[in-house]
Amino acid sequence: MSEVFKSKVRSIGTSLGVLIPKEIVKGESIKEGEEIEIGILRKNLKLINEAFGIDEGTKKFEREHRDRF
Repeated sequence: MSEVFKSKVRSIGTSLGVLIPKEIVKGESIKEGEEIEIGILRKNLKLINEAFGIDEGTKKFEREHRDRF
């Protein structure tokens, strides 16, 4: 089971850390000292727009008003 959640990065001494919500810890049976893998997802609208061909300089879509047969 893979969960996605939001959490703020916090300063812990000279390192940074992320708190895992209690519901995720229980659902995934995570124990203290256990090694887990964490993926980082960020919303990068510029990359999303490039991937789908959206450009700020493009004109608004206009439908051609032709009758369909």
